[in-house]
Amino acid sequence: MKGNSEEKLMKTYWMRSAFQKNKASSKSTLIASLFFCLLPLLFLAAWINLAKYACFSSQKALQNNPSNSDLQFPLNCSIWIQTNTCPKYYPTSYKPSNPNPLLNPKCPEFFRWIHEDLRPWRETGITTEMVEKARKTAHFRLVILDGKIYVEKFRQSIQTRALFTMWGILQLMRWYPGKLPDLELMFDCDDRPVIQAKHFQRPDSGPPPLFRYCSDWKSLDIVFPDWSFWGWAETNIKPWRIVLKDMREGNKKTKWEDRVPYAYWRGNPNVCPWRADLMKCNVTDKNDWNTRLYVQDWDKEAKIGYKQSNVADQCTHRYKIYIEGWAWSVSEKYILACDSPTLLMTPRWHDFFIRGMIPQQHYWPVRDNDKCKSLKFAVDYGNNHTQKAKAIGEAGSSFIHNDLKMENVYDYIFHLLNEYAKLFKYKPTIPPNAMELCAEAMACPSYGIWKEFMELSLEKSPSNSIPCTMPPPYEPQELKSFIDAKVKSTKEVEGWENEYWEKQIKNK
Repeated sequence: MKGNSEEKLMKTYWMRSAFQKNKASSKSTLIASLFFCLLPLLFLAAWINLAKYACFSSQKALQNNPSNSDLQFPLNCSIWIQTNTCPKYYPTSYKPSNPNPLLNPKCPEFFRWIHEDLRPWRETGITTEMVEKARKTAHFRLVILDGKIYVEKFRQSIQTRALFTMWGILQLMRWYPGKLPDLELMFDCDDRPVIQAKHFQRPDSGPPPLFRYCSDWKSLDIVFPDWSFWGWAETNIKPWRIVLKDMREGNKKTKWEDRVPYAYWRGNPNVCPWRADLMKCNVTDKNDWNTRLYVQDWDKEAKIGYKQSNVADQCTHRYKIYIEGWAWSVSEKYILACDSPTLLMTPRWHDFFIRGMIPQQHYWPVRDNDKCKSLKFAVDYGNNHTQKAKAIGEAGSSFIHNDLKMENVYDYIFHLLNEYAKLFKYKPTIPPNAMELCAEAMACPSYGIWKEFMELSLEKSPSNSIPCTMPPPYEPQELKSFIDAKVKSTKEVEGWENEYWEKQIKNK
């Protein structure tokens, strides 16, 4: 999965002639001609499923009937193979079957953090100079102009993070065709935030707007849903719609009361000191901290076909542990979806949704600076208060399955980009080195599991409803009260924990 095959994929995507400004070479044209001459023979030999490469039966119907709720626009690889250009007949508007805002649900509360993430530019707006400053660490620049997407690549991301992040934005364009405004953004696919707030304290300091997967309270990086919502091919984790369905089925296999009454974690402990420290809490002949911890060797997993890494098969213990990696961890949403209380180690970073979750309601807070004792108390407490523990597990899982369903992920990105675009002080243009992106340009030349995941996460038709209704920004006192309540709930747990260990000492 890694190494040469991954490098080959990136070369296929970033270096092919389709993304050059000049037209396809005569050699490419010759290859395409030979392909179509041989296509009937390949079909007879059952080498190719022609359904994947079928043209639309009526391009005119696509353009002239945008109100059709059954509108379909699957991959059209035949046009891509012939011309190496994006199709020209994607719908630029549509009429959903449920267009009434009054009937549309309100967005989940965590959407309110969009306003907070964009607050640094609320007064000054966003200028081209600010955006250019974000280029320093960005992996790519993405421009949306007149309903089309253009990308300029700066450097290679870890694995295929950049690839599937762009794919996700393309799927949003297919989900809400013609609804995204013109904008330009810089995206950094690395783990940790880099725009430190302390360097931009003056009202006119102009911090660079930089998008990434997580941030922290000291940084101004704008959080965005991670690439794995459309599939994490390197670890064989499927797109989010499929994972959620599988996890619902996995949760039914073992009732919470019948699950192993310990805290479970599986992951790579070598990425950071705090994970290595967690492994000291594993069960031994001398100590049992109520944990069952396992090392995940991804290279070994790849060789045996990921038989032990299916997240839907890991809902077998009463408690699940979430601990960050080098920064926030992709594993967070999979752990929370298990119907088992998540023992959430004190976080340093946040993604786009965790700020809407509440300790003792959606998860159980665990101290990072005294892991073993904190974990043992959490499990003992839960096993002695089973109704409360089960309720926390169900509430956290319900949040993930309902508030974080794929439709809401798209709506979060939609509202984030719309609010972001409102701040622009200039009209974006297509960068000289940019290339137009479409689903065909990315999926048709891909291969293996990367192409499989793109096909699985492809949005073949627009949404039947308009985006959820965006909640208003927090009032300052309202936001303070919300944060104070979360702190108070965490401190309450820490107080119970202190009492627990004081009793243990007295009883010795």
